[in-house]
Amino acid sequence: MQRLWVPHRMVYVQDHHQPDRSDCPFCAAPASSDEDALIVARGETAYVLLNLFPYNNGHMLVCPYRHISQYDEATPEEVAEIGALTQTAMRVAREVMGCEGFNLGMNQGQIAGAGIAAHLHQHIVPRWASDANFFPIVAKTKALPQLLGDVRASIAAAWPVDPGPAD
Repeated sequence: MQRLWVPHRMVYVQDHHQPDRSDCPFCAAPASSDEDALIVARGETAYVLLNLFPYNNGHMLVCPYRHISQYDEATPEEVAEIGALTQTAMRVAREVMGCEGFNLGMNQGQIAGAGIAAHLHQHIVPRWASDANFFPIVAKTKALPQLLGDVRASIAAAWPVDPGPAD
């Protein structure tokens, strides 16, 4: 294959708008259905959704419901739940997708690379040993082997009702 056609990425690549509270997609997502917003799990202070413009298959985000931009603005309850949801997301991704590792991280502020700098979010990016095409430099494009809706459905179906601590 010499060319990969992914026109849906142009929306992301060309949009340099940084949303504020009035048009924040992370504030709007919880008001939508889980399927429409790609939400896989909802907690008390935070929720998990698939990244609409993923770096890799199964790329999830953990967001507080509150519109805050920096990790040090989060309450102790939000920090604890973001951590617990991150751990559960990793366990579920291993079970459902068979991934072998993860990249976890938060980009704090636009200068640090946050695509949506105004609303705190933690990235959970599954990785596989055979995945040699992570954050591609050539063509700034990544091929994903599954549709987002299918990935959301499989992760949501495997999400434990009460994640609790690991055994």
